Amino acid sequence: MLTHFQLKEIKNNMINQEWEFSFYYKKTRYRGKYYKNGDIKWLSPSSLDEEEEKFLSSCVHDLMLYHVYEDH
Repeated sequence: MLTHFQLKEIKNNMINQEWEFSFYYKKTRYRGKYYKNGDIKWLSPSSLDEEEEKFLSSCVHDLMLYHVYEDH
């Protein structure tokens, strides 16, 4: 379960939208950037195994849908 999910918009113009996010999972802090097209760039930790990245990316997508698109 992800805890303490935080989101900050860092770019919003006609071409690009970009957010920074952070959360804790299994006592580890994760940070990344989420782009309008759904891409995620992980900033920390420096490496994720493939299965964990797939799970966390899915969680981040769901949270972004809720906080950015459905919360208005």
